[in-house]
Amino acid sequence: MTTHTIVQDPAKARAYFEAKMAFTTGPVELEHMMKSGEVNVVDVRAADDFAAGHIPGAINLPRERWHTLDGLQKDRRNVLYCYSQVCHLAATAAVEFSTKGYPVMELEGGWRWWKEDGFPTAT
Repeated sequence: MTTHTIVQDPAKARAYFEAKMAFTTGPVELEHMMKSGEVNVVDVRAADDFAAGHIPGAINLPRERWHTLDGLQKDRRNVLYCYSQVCHLAATAAVEFSTKGYPVMELEGGWRWWKEDGFPTAT
């Protein structure tokens, strides 16, 4: 059996990763942005899950309340997070909120990575 390696186009790779960095962030970067007041953190998980634990300072805007846009800010990036890396709730919210003119980013790994990496939590 022969394994073939596909050589990717460096220009396409650059475009992909530039876009990825513009619209996603990780827990370490988010913590720095939070300390400098650069971002508005938005938890799009269900209200009960938010109450059980969330990123300190985050607002809760579950799916059934997205139409209200409560707590979103147009003058700062709204960093959205949901349950985990495989949850697409934050990405879905990002589409919805950006359509309304709100600057958005997604926290990679969501609540799971934030919590498992030992970052501060609130209840």
